[in-house]
Amino acid sequence: MEKRKLSFWEIWNMSFGFLGIQFGFALQGGFMSRIFQTLGAEKDAIPLLWIAAPLTGLIIQPIIGYLSDNTWHSRLGRRKPYFLLGAILSSITLFFVPYSPTLWIAAGFLWILDASINISMEPFRALVADKLPDSQRSYGFVMQTLIIGIGTWVASNLPWLITKLGVSNEAAPGIIPMSVKIAFAIGAFVFLISILYTIFTTKEYPPENLEEFAKEKKESRFIKDLFSSLKEMPSTMKKLGVIQFFSWFAFFTMWSLATPSLTEHVFKAPAPIEKNYNLEDATQLAQFNEAGAKYQSAADSVGSAMGIYGLSSMGFALLLTFYTSKFRINRKYIHMFSLILGGIGFLMMKYIENPFYLNISFILIGISWGSILSMPYAMLSSSVNEKKMGMMMGLFNMFIVLPQIIAALGGINYISKLFGDTAIASMTLAGASLIIAGLCNFLITEKKAISFQID
Repeated sequence: MEKRKLSFWEIWNMSFGFLGIQFGFALQGGFMSRIFQTLGAEKDAIPLLWIAAPLTGLIIQPIIGYLSDNTWHSRLGRRKPYFLLGAILSSITLFFVPYSPTLWIAAGFLWILDASINISMEPFRALVADKLPDSQRSYGFVMQTLIIGIGTWVASNLPWLITKLGVSNEAAPGIIPMSVKIAFAIGAFVFLISILYTIFTTKEYPPENLEEFAKEKKESRFIKDLFSSLKEMPSTMKKLGVIQFFSWFAFFTMWSLATPSLTEHVFKAPAPIEKNYNLEDATQLAQFNEAGAKYQSAADSVGSAMGIYGLSSMGFALLLTFYTSKFRINRKYIHMFSLILGGIGFLMMKYIENPFYLNISFILIGISWGSILSMPYAMLSSSVNEKKMGMMMGLFNMFIVLPQIIAALGGINYISKLFGDTAIASMTLAGASLIIAGLCNFLITEKKAISFQID
């Protein structure tokens, strides 16, 4: 079927749900480590607590991709039923996460939250390929990145903003501050509303032949389709997988350890460990509370600084949006140089003493993030069978979750020792990994993946 070109607002509407998805991811990525530390987790244990995120992605994404490929609802369409289900589950979980009374309950909520976000997110990637002709796919994925950037910046700054409005960012030992609770409640609301906006403003194309679609659906089997899709995986997808591996290892390292690393290295305010204090002694209790207040304030500042990478990715995506609406781009070289800039941003952190300069680091990281969320998917969508777009997007995400699992199971803790025993070593590791990812773009040689080709 020949697809018509869509207008700016049509692409905006179909992408708007990503605002809510990114609210969920930004709050999760920016503040789950803070919640873990507030509930008593030590820094070296944090990556393992994060293993929920990649494991649920590994399981959920291919399944949701397969199911959405084989779904057609007369009112909701193909992908929108999964948007709605994921939004409802994510919103409920986001609200309750900061009320976790213990560390294991917080870790359990992370499992549920990540699974729920993935139910919504996976079909959104496939929707761009479903709705747009190949000539507009870079434009479509860049538009998603623009909206993701807005969501990242706003959500990352929510606890800081709420504190500035007079809500306390301090709490008793083992209790999450009210500013974080309100931020997560706002995130839950935005998640649901933005997904509903896309559902009500976007129509999906029905299958070209409903009878043939129903027959194929009846004959399809998940395991069979999974293995056939793995067998059919094009070489470009495998090469992109190598790039994704190193890219997402770097960002998982940032999400899980930026807060403990930067609060300690830059702000000189590490999280106090309860077992190191006798809280029955009034003097030590006062010292613990003072250290805790400094940590919570520093964590707000780190979250705000991390929001800069969302703002930067938004600016980068905005420039690409204007450019790709008129001209073809070389996806390979844009992605390569963007990743290298992000790697430099991470490497700079070791030498930062004034917190202001973290903004420069995160501006560079945001450029790489903007590219990670658009260029690989644009290259991939030009290289795979459109009838299996959901399944292929799900399988492609294996290259995202596998490095995160490796990182969570000790990869960060062991490999970062190559860069020293200081708190900031993990950010240096992230920088090295992102530069390797950038250089791996030399592997991409297929012309159709690098740039839209006119037949």
